[in-house]
Amino acid sequence: MLFVPAQRLRLWLEPQARLSHWLAGDACITENRIYCELELNLRIKPKKRLKRDKPEPLAVPDVPNDTWSMDYMADQLADGRPIRTLNVLDDFNREGLCIEVDFSLPAERVVRSLNQIIEWRGKPQAIRVDNGPEYVSGKLMEWAEKQGVRLEYIQPGKPQQNAYIERYNRTVRGEWLNQYIFETSEEAQEQATKWLWTYNNERPNMGIGGVTPAMKLKMAA
Repeated sequence: MLFVPAQRLRLWLEPQARLSHWLAGDACITENRIYCELELNLRIKPKKRLKRDKPEPLAVPDVPNDTWSMDYMADQLADGRPIRTLNVLDDFNREGLCIEVDFSLPAERVVRSLNQIIEWRGKPQAIRVDNGPEYVSGKLMEWAEKQGVRLEYIQPGKPQQNAYIERYNRTVRGEWLNQYIFETSEEAQEQATKWLWTYNNERPNMGIGGVTPAMKLKMAA
């Protein structure tokens, strides 16, 4: 075994340490120069938070048939074929006025469904809808003008402006659509009609004070 005195070892290691320190320093200087030349040393500015306006709460109608809300939903049958539902709601008592189920629900079907509702419920003052192609079609606009019904379009990308029907859609999805697998659109329509009666007559709605839509309508009579 070779023995090296500590003093001689220190004299030999010190130049090596100085060289390593110098090389490391030179590398840092070179790296810093590259960062400066590429302007990578600039301070990153924090992103500014956008000030979002709080959405105005929807007005609660004082009487039935003041304002209806209308919207579509999508689902599929057991074999994968897509189906759609047309949901219509009275904002006053959150009553589901219609769930129309089919493979296609163009503007003509929307008009037919609205006419059927008006026959037993009466005419609304306004209907709140989004900007879907069925709602901005000339057929629906012509029908609304003829009936004296005002179409209220929400702003694109702001479903909260139609909050009543959006909340209702979540209930429809959770308590009906997601609970069944339908073989045909006729079966889906039959189940929708049954569920809608239960929703309106037996299910308390906390949004209207814990009563059912049918009770709220009766209280307003």
